[in-house]
Amino acid sequence: MAIVMASKLIAPYLFGWLSDHLEKRLIIIQITMLLSVITFAGVLPYHSYWWYVAVMAFFGFFWNASLPLYESLTLSYLDGNSHRYSHIRLWGSVGFILIVVSLSFFINQKTDHDYISFLPIIMLSLLIANALSTLLVKDKIGHSIHNSTIKLSLILKSPIVIAFLLVCALQTMSHGTYYTFFSIYLEEHHYSRNMIGVFWALGVLAEVALFIVVHQFFARLGVCKLFVLALFLTSFRWLILAFWVDNLAILLISQLIHAASFGLFHATAIDLTHQFFPGKLHGRGQALYAGLSFGLGGAIGNWLSGHSWDSIGSTWSFLTSAIIALIGAIIALKYIRKEHLPAYARKP
Repeated sequence: MAIVMASKLIAPYLFGWLSDHLEKRLIIIQITMLLSVITFAGVLPYHSYWWYVAVMAFFGFFWNASLPLYESLTLSYLDGNSHRYSHIRLWGSVGFILIVVSLSFFINQKTDHDYISFLPIIMLSLLIANALSTLLVKDKIGHSIHNSTIKLSLILKSPIVIAFLLVCALQTMSHGTYYTFFSIYLEEHHYSRNMIGVFWALGVLAEVALFIVVHQFFARLGVCKLFVLALFLTSFRWLILAFWVDNLAILLISQLIHAASFGLFHATAIDLTHQFFPGKLHGRGQALYAGLSFGLGGAIGNWLSGHSWDSIGSTWSFLTSAIIALIGAIIALKYIRKEHLPAYARKP
């Protein structure tokens, strides 16, 4: 799990740089999606640990290369309406809900057959469908893509950008315990697998609901305030999971907060990234966001969660996640402010 995350440190920036310079974004997306299908197929013939390490390393490299370019392509279509990104992103969440709920019931059929053995084939089929869908998309260059003369090195020296990338890494790091052990955690507390699937779906359903309406709050509250709010709510969510997992009502509330810990955070982070990295820097900006947050932060979070789960236990693991998210929230509260935005990133 950590290897797939770690590949986000290199692949997104490398292919983002190629996209910005060659201006062949869609072709790069199509090639990397095809290669992700081919490499993931490697899970089928062999079942040794080191084989899986190699497969996940190559798969993660190509899969993670395409995702930031998709974000950049989406924002190019939206152009001056980047706040409406959430209306497109919500369909990924809808797909997640459908697959989590349907697969949880399929895998847990009470027969003599072990249906979970079909999981790699199902995943490979979805990857093939995803690769084919890229053939239906046309590339688009936003109006401002050639207009920026700002150097990447100058942007990366800005205190607000440094703070932003650090906070994004901490936020994703705090999710390590949740993404790696949430299902196991619930099983240990005697929740059924079907219920666990429902909990996952509920969290993403709340995320979808937020994606539908969040653009209305961008103008009222501002993207910076919403970004900080998402971080504080994330810390509160992990605190709930640490101490009240056996209380069904409170557990349901924690899953609803997924709307903030992922949905609100991601929507605001994408918008801020789009503002911080204008013009021909869009691809590399999205790559830096993905690489340092989901890549570096995700890899460290997943790796640490595996060690903490065995050494200090589940409660302290989630409590540690809450502290990490809180540190990120405090940093964001101080630095991620509208008045600190660079002049070129301030919207009229």
